[in-house]
Amino acid sequence: MHMSTCWQPRAAVPSTLLLAFIIFTGFALHAESDPVPPSRNYYAYVCAESEDEVSLIRFGPSGIEVTKTITVGSFPAETEGPHGINVSAGGRYWYVSIAHGNPFGSIHKYATGTDEWLGDTKVGMFPATLDIAATTGLLFVVNSDFYGDHVPSTISVVETSTMTEIAQFESGTMPHGARLSRDGRKLYSVNMMDDELVEVDALRFEVQRRLKLGAAADMHAAHGDHASHESAHAGAAVEPSWVTQPTSRGLVYVTALSGNALYEVDTAAWAVSRRLETPVPGPYNAAVAPDERLLVVTYKKGDSIGFWDLETGTEVARQDTTRRIPHGVAITSDGRFSLVTVEGIGGEPGVVEVYDNGAFRRVAQIDIGKQAGGIALWEPN
Repeated sequence: MHMSTCWQPRAAVPSTLLLAFIIFTGFALHAESDPVPPSRNYYAYVCAESEDEVSLIRFGPSGIEVTKTITVGSFPAETEGPHGINVSAGGRYWYVSIAHGNPFGSIHKYATGTDEWLGDTKVGMFPATLDIAATTGLLFVVNSDFYGDHVPSTISVVETSTMTEIAQFESGTMPHGARLSRDGRKLYSVNMMDDELVEVDALRFEVQRRLKLGAAADMHAAHGDHASHESAHAGAAVEPSWVTQPTSRGLVYVTALSGNALYEVDTAAWAVSRRLETPVPGPYNAAVAPDERLLVVTYKKGDSIGFWDLETGTEVARQDTTRRIPHGVAITSDGRFSLVTVEGIGGEPGVVEVYDNGAFRRVAQIDIGKQAGGIALWEPN
């Protein structure tokens, strides 16, 4: 087992100055504090795409370690590329998308804890992000089809008890990001090459609404400070790459990889409510904290992590990653920490970094296999 930790408390801030800062800002989220070591263990399954491996990470009071590395895929002589990963409701199983295949990719099912392989099924071309409905047990995966001509692709639906693909329907060109509503009735995804967000009826298996992002959406955004930039972005590619699970207010956040912006979309009104320009390029992945006050964003082209106050719509902190190409982010159920994957370049190992969401600082990191990507938290019963 590989174990590492890097707790680095800052010099103490005088309490009178800190209190004055909190009063001045009027919002405690802005006040950084010294990191506090975790009082419990957190676990995460993480894909190493160029190694055909999934690592089980433990982060807790004694530091961070890789507790197990699981080889995935069906063809040992080939690099098959585990890409997306998620854990079922209740935490009994984990599922991983194997991006490459002949001719299609596949979804594999494992038991958490023992990590025993339990079955697989073929889906579409280059399956990427996946999510599992707690209400129906159905798994939805976007078939991103990253290679070849940019043509419309599909979303697959998998019945997980038998690992059978029961439906496949057209979504758009290069679908990516896939997050279900809490009741499992709606699926939200983005089509990167169509610059659009789609809402899927997760019971009828069909796209029911499409929302074009870019100049047309910017013009209707409620945040007036950004509406004036509409002409500057007219005709520019947005390339949305991720969408978050809807909040309790029905808001989702879309990252615009080439548009260098975050779109807040009101799913009830089916309109962009705010467009927030990012200070560095390439927002790629994002997660909303459980209290819905904080959004954590990976900047794939900016080699950094951003922390956003969702009440004010401002980035309150940013940290450079230890290597290049940050990828995925997952926030612990108590909201205290963000676990971020960083791909690295060339022969570099991938890395999992842990950030304290109160101090906005990196508190631990550990190397895994090359091209760290998909990440899913697991809470053992």
